[in-house]
Amino acid sequence: MGLYLLAFLDRSNIGNARIAGMTEDLHMSGGDYDWLLTIFYISYIIFEFQAIMWKLVPPHRWAAFCVFGWGLVSTVQAGIHTWKAEMALRFFMGMTEAGYGPGIPYLLSFFYVRNELGLRVGLFLSAAPLANTFAGALAYGITSGSPGIAKWRVLFLVEGLPTLVMAAVAWFFLPDSPEKARFLNEEEKQVAKARGVRQAGAGTRVGGVNLKELGQGLLDPKGWILGLMYFSCNVSFSSLPVFLPTILQEMGFSSINAQGLTAPPFFLSFLITVATPYIADRTQQRGIMLIILTIIGGVGYVILATAKSVGARYTGVFLAAAGIFPAIANILPWVLNNQGSDTRRGAGIMILNLIGQCGPLLGTRLYPTNEKPFYVKGQAVCAAFMFFTTLLVITLRTILVWENKKLDKKYGTLAQQRQALHEAEVRGEAKREVAVENYGPLFRYVL
Repeated sequence: MGLYLLAFLDRSNIGNARIAGMTEDLHMSGGDYDWLLTIFYISYIIFEFQAIMWKLVPPHRWAAFCVFGWGLVSTVQAGIHTWKAEMALRFFMGMTEAGYGPGIPYLLSFFYVRNELGLRVGLFLSAAPLANTFAGALAYGITSGSPGIAKWRVLFLVEGLPTLVMAAVAWFFLPDSPEKARFLNEEEKQVAKARGVRQAGAGTRVGGVNLKELGQGLLDPKGWILGLMYFSCNVSFSSLPVFLPTILQEMGFSSINAQGLTAPPFFLSFLITVATPYIADRTQQRGIMLIILTIIGGVGYVILATAKSVGARYTGVFLAAAGIFPAIANILPWVLNNQGSDTRRGAGIMILNLIGQCGPLLGTRLYPTNEKPFYVKGQAVCAAFMFFTTLLVITLRTILVWENKKLDKKYGTLAQQRQALHEAEVRGEAKREVAVENYGPLFRYVL
């Protein structure tokens, strides 16, 4: 979570740098700023395949490599003098960050069972709105002073250098697997290994992939529907952090106040991003949670597209932030919940990001300068995509209900199976449960 907070801070601070003087110093005009946002996601998509590296390379090494890469690029931004140089750096930042964020939910699935994953993925992804909370506060503090060099350069330095330090922390402290975690004693490591056997049939989960299952996962239509959901949410997810300071400034706030006013909506989003995946874990109703969240986000964007008063528009910002980030935090565990092997879970994450990360290519082009001050078209497009996500969620949930009924018909309901296991235990014939999260009699899709 700490590393992802830095990742999101380093990718999104360009929005704060824009209104702190970067546009003028780099002689940017027309759509130059939009291209800085777009090039990041072009490389992010190209290098999306790196998500599977978490299963092939020891995670602590892979994480340290990625973190050092984007930290170096982020820091070097403070020394550039042309738009072309910034374009190159944003491309390399996308390449290095693509190896980290998309693979972490997959890594978490090696440590936690299905009904524990949502909260952990939520905690991890809550770093995104939290980073934007700090981005506003940090940018407010930095740009309200009188540093010796350009304020936007100080912003990149202050937010880039800590990432380089964290690369060493990742190398030494990020565990590769439960049995290698320093914070567990020997008994706890044995319990963790036994949990892995019960989950997926193997105590050690890192080290290779099954090519047949990889192909099956890539062809699963449910994965493509989830990818479309992620695409739709990412249209808004990518645009809100980098354009919000500008949107607030266009409402009439000064540059400094616009930086500070980004913090409250994102902090509310942080709290909801932690709470809603946990509730969905406990109820096993992730689809219903997503329906509620996407409608809230869509309504927020409708207000932003139609309202003219500052108070109403700022309320719209709160609703949009409260819907978008928590929706993403519930989509990611839904992918992991509904694939029945480690390799297929990895394939699901790859599809999710391959399709989903195309959303920002649109999202970062929605706020051209000729649309200010209300950016009606951009807000309306984001609202439409949030409601489209609602329809996709309803569609997928209907398919999963149908799939579960087929499994009940084939194996008997879970209640019937549990009763049979209990009766076998009474007779002394009970067998140990192994690989219950893989496809089999006890596997059911999470609705």
